[in-house]
Amino acid sequence: MARRMIYPLYQFGNPQLRVFRTDYFLTLVRPGVPLSEDTVQFRIPMEMTKVEVKDYLENIYNVPVASVRTRIQYGSMRMRDYKNCRIKKPDYKVAYVQLAAGETFQFPDLFPETKKTIEPGSFEDVQQKYMEKKKEKLSEDVRRSGVPKWFGL
Repeated sequence: MARRMIYPLYQFGNPQLRVFRTDYFLTLVRPGVPLSEDTVQFRIPMEMTKVEVKDYLENIYNVPVASVRTRIQYGSMRMRDYKNCRIKKPDYKVAYVQLAAGETFQFPDLFPETKKTIEPGSFEDVQQKYMEKKKEKLSEDVRRSGVPKWFGL
């Protein structure tokens, strides 16, 4: 994993103070479409291979991996900048890691929605009633069948 770093040679009597860090970083991504429970999606560097992804997860995080599939996601063309040049987002690689038999992964719910109780007569209650009246007033009349409000009396 740490093949780009050059370490000093070991000499007898010197302590080996070596810290091995990885060359790559994986980013866990919430998939856009639902995947099976044993599949996890990562965004990885373009240089990383399937074998390196498998070794990375097994050796560092002790995650049993059955298989790895990768694909390259091409960056989309964005709008034009101030020089009227088109801007392209960079490409990236996506890895789909299938966990070993019996292993599942659920993406954590970091921000669960909680039901807030509103006390009657409080500021939030008055504000909510006002917004409901405003929405009711702005909603179209069903009897007018699509005719705009400005047309007619």
